[in-house]
Amino acid sequence: MTSISQLYRIDAALCLRCNRSSRHRSVRLTFRLISRLGNGVFWYALMGALLLADGVAAAPTIVRMAIAGMLGVALYQWLKKHTLRQRPYEVVPQVEAAATPLDRFSFPSGHTLHAASFSLIAAANYPALAPLVFGFAALVAISRPVLGLHYPSDVLAGAAIGAALAKLVLCF
Repeated sequence: MTSISQLYRIDAALCLRCNRSSRHRSVRLTFRLISRLGNGVFWYALMGALLLADGVAAAPTIVRMAIAGMLGVALYQWLKKHTLRQRPYEVVPQVEAAATPLDRFSFPSGHTLHAASFSLIAAANYPALAPLVFGFAALVAISRPVLGLHYPSDVLAGAAIGAALAKLVLCF
């Protein structure tokens, strides 16, 4: 039986393995860019592109994405405030922060939460966008441990919460 401490060690080891790749300048710069785009720029640009391409017919999708975004911010801020999980670079000496975090705590990954919810909502309404949005969402998720800002479990939790939010919002 695996103990909690063993799971923490595995999580930290996986984070360190991902983070080592950020020692390469090109990897670090690429994932910093992906992270910045995943902080809203990509998703806002997508909403604008949908509006330009599909006009008022895109409004329900954009509204759903906006609702998921607002709910996501409220939920991940609440979770971070109540879990107070330190970021990997604060706990694991070998992990280096390869980017500046947006807030203090690690759990869950808000970038991944939003990437999951936005990509699921966009793909549900515009299936042709699925490869683009899911590919970008995967890169955002990978960027978080590569940059040393999240453990893999933070990313998995963010993806699961984002998927649940998308499912909830798509019901309305």
